Amino acid sequence: MSPGPSLPVQPPNGPHNNPSGEPSSGPKSQKSMTKAERRELQERQRAAKAAKTTAGPNASNAKQANKAGQQTSAPKKGPDAAAPAAAKTLKDTKVATAAASDTVAGKAHGLRIFSHFGLPKPVSAAKGDIHPAVARLALQFSNFKITGANARCIATLTAFKTVIQDYATPPNNTLSRHLMTHLSPQISHLVAARPMSVTMGNAIRQLKLEISGSDIDLPEQDAKDALCQKIDNYIRDRIIIADQVIEETAGNKIKDGDVILTYARSSVVEKVLLGAHSEGRQFSVVVVDSRPMLEGKRLLSVLSSAGIQCTYLLLPALGSIISEVSTVFVGAHSIHSNGAVYARAGTALVAMMAKQHSVPVVVCCETYKFSEGVQLDSFTKNELAPVGDLFSSFPLTKPREALTLHKGPNLEILNPLYDLTPPTSITAVVTEVGVIPPNSISSIPLALGRLL
Repeated sequence: MSPGPSLPVQPPNGPHNNPSGEPSSGPKSQKSMTKAERRELQERQRAAKAAKTTAGPNASNAKQANKAGQQTSAPKKGPDAAAPAAAKTLKDTKVATAAASDTVAGKAHGLRIFSHFGLPKPVSAAKGDIHPAVARLALQFSNFKITGANARCIATLTAFKTVIQDYATPPNNTLSRHLMTHLSPQISHLVAARPMSVTMGNAIRQLKLEISGSDIDLPEQDAKDALCQKIDNYIRDRIIIADQVIEETAGNKIKDGDVILTYARSSVVEKVLLGAHSEGRQFSVVVVDSRPMLEGKRLLSVLSSAGIQCTYLLLPALGSIISEVSTVFVGAHSIHSNGAVYARAGTALVAMMAKQHSVPVVVCCETYKFSEGVQLDSFTKNELAPVGDLFSSFPLTKPREALTLHKGPNLEILNPLYDLTPPTSITAVVTEVGVIPPNSISSIPLALGRLL
């Protein structure tokens, strides 16, 4: 009697079939896997890697999800049965990975709704040929060592003068074309340190226009000297002389016995007050300030040292003194074509409360701060002030260093740097081309011959 045919021994879960149809007892190689099985393997490996980098219970959850994915991903009868298992495993691993990433992102960015604000950040490694003067300036910007629209614009143009003087035109190139290519990484490096202000943007746009219009027949050094002279003329005409005209025009609005209120610190408002005091007018100043930057303290020290009678208070106490004020003088970071003023956060509250008490609000602003765009709120575009405010209590029971407030896993510090004052809360805007009502701000380019 001949022996019966031998039957192949199958694993409990069914045969492991290769694409050729032959049984296999060992693990498959990637070449023999279906597309779904390869994707499944990659997702398991990715989930395992994410689980290792996640601390605490999230790591164990990710590992359990990965283990469950390995158990459910065993191939069943036939190659077509791998698709449902792969889909289930893919879903599990995506959930685990999303949970891990949400936890990490939640610790770093607690208030995601404000994540589009310009965040203060350390200067990264320079990309491209960055001039040392620009690298130094970017570091000062990121650390808020240089603040204020005028100061930032003057510092930027001064640094670009050094860049231009150290520039050498490569062979087979012209200065008018290649210099703008050389300035592009310098500008990008400054923007990476801190978002560009409107004043910087207008000045750089004018500088590029001057570079493109430079005479190609001039010797290189003469062309560079001419550009530096035009930068000096821009600083002189659009900032220094403009401030002098504003100082005289706005100073004439101050009379003996007036109580002038100002918010934070504006360089042009400071010049207006000092100029009026030097002419012998007797008035007092109320300096309103707010955390975290407390810029009004610097203005307070300058005015009090000059002999001006001053009062200092924080923004929440504004309501108790606004009825005693004669005029409000504030500065601006930029002014838009619809008459809205973009200024230090808190300016809108001061202006609207002054309007409620029928107190005139005068904005001192140079025309080079004009922006042709229209901004309707301070949420669409803004910047965050540096953190590190003192969360102090009275009386002081802890060392001052221990009271510094920093971000934590469950704490997000939000200090918007600017707000938008509606034109309805502004009485007049004093510029170097005259006193302009807010609803006529769009006429500034026409008054300047459309040259910004």
